[in-house]
Amino acid sequence: MSTVSLKDVTKVWPDGTVAVNHVSLDVDDGEFLVLLGPSGCGKSTILRMIAGLEDPTEGDILLNGDPVLELPPRDRSIAMVFQDFALYPHMTVGDNIGFPLKLSGVEPGSRGERIGGVASALGIGDVLHRKPSQLSGGQRQRVAMGRAIVRRPGLFLMDEPLSNLDSGLRAELRAEITGLTRELGVTTMYVTHDQAEALTMADRVAIMRKGVLQDIGTPTEVYGRPATLYVAAFLGAPRMNLLEASVYVHLERYIELNFGEQALYLPWDDIRARAVSHYHGERIVVGMRAEALTPVAPDVPGDVLRGRIRYLEHHGHESLAFLDIGATAIVLDDPGARAPDEMPAGGPLKRFGGALQRLAGRSGGPAEPAREAERQSVLNDPGRHHRRPAELGVRLAPYPPVSSGHPLSVAVRMDALHFFDERGDRIDVGWR
Repeated sequence: MSTVSLKDVTKVWPDGTVAVNHVSLDVDDGEFLVLLGPSGCGKSTILRMIAGLEDPTEGDILLNGDPVLELPPRDRSIAMVFQDFALYPHMTVGDNIGFPLKLSGVEPGSRGERIGGVASALGIGDVLHRKPSQLSGGQRQRVAMGRAIVRRPGLFLMDEPLSNLDSGLRAELRAEITGLTRELGVTTMYVTHDQAEALTMADRVAIMRKGVLQDIGTPTEVYGRPATLYVAAFLGAPRMNLLEASVYVHLERYIELNFGEQALYLPWDDIRARAVSHYHGERIVVGMRAEALTPVAPDVPGDVLRGRIRYLEHHGHESLAFLDIGATAIVLDDPGARAPDEMPAGGPLKRFGGALQRLAGRSGGPAEPAREAERQSVLNDPGRHHRRPAELGVRLAPYPPVSSGHPLSVAVRMDALHFFDERGDRIDVGWR
């Protein structure tokens, strides 16, 4: 049995950089939790604090309900797999795998038996006498995993273990890692910046940005109902279309979502209509994924957006068309990037001022301490957003008989729309 609890954990580096800001989360026994986010968001720092390689500035860390900040790393029953494998080059594969057992004083006979069993399970039983330099990248990664597994720890910590491998091998090892950890029943925390790894491997995904926990839930939850605008923009390929819309309420009839030259109409009997109606006369962000858009004939009635193809991308199994529909897109830059056309103060999107308030750290009222801390953290480095003509991404059949400038109409699944307010928070009913 192994559980992990982070209680309001903060890590500030000596130069004042906030690496992790008031993060609280719980990992259940046997759970596979993935920490997902871009480089520099604090996910690896969280792993290192749990392992005892770094000390938190504030907060507490509990393993199996017991505080562990005073325990040295060797006493935490944790095994860590690093991005760069960290193998001993002068040792054989067998010696690398068995090194933790040797340090623990396990007898050579028992040690050899456990090494052989782990190596066989990982498919490297025939290379036990080789040195790491004689192995492929995938084999070296299996050795690193074997060294962790052989200890029979209560908790696995994996820090981007597949990032140095080619895509085919990553897919193969993804399946092996999830299969092994579930077979062993070991609690696992896995760090990655690759959303495909997170969505395919995890029991739950925790999404980080600039040291702040943005969302946590099952892969279906964080993808299907993202908690924030940032999570919506981060997950999905192609990225979710995020459009600025003005809200006009027609009582007992529908809610008009006006995108400039066109509009969609949310039925009054839609369960989300009451929540969206509070924004009458204001602007919100409407998100729609490519799978919510279906090409239709130009004269089809209903919830349809019409435009012209700006450009096409061919991906073999499908093509992506990007349409000019006369709307305005809201674009969140990657952390550290600078928008090419920043919003001037008091500009036409004043209610979004800065980075959609939640991302910029401004609040219109009192907030819980954790959320206030989150806002203060991103205030120091708020990120940027900007407006630009929308390019509505739509999936088409491979190599369709259309080209740039061709008119295209798409039907919109209204039940698949996502709504976000000025702060970047989800507008919804019955939020999970």
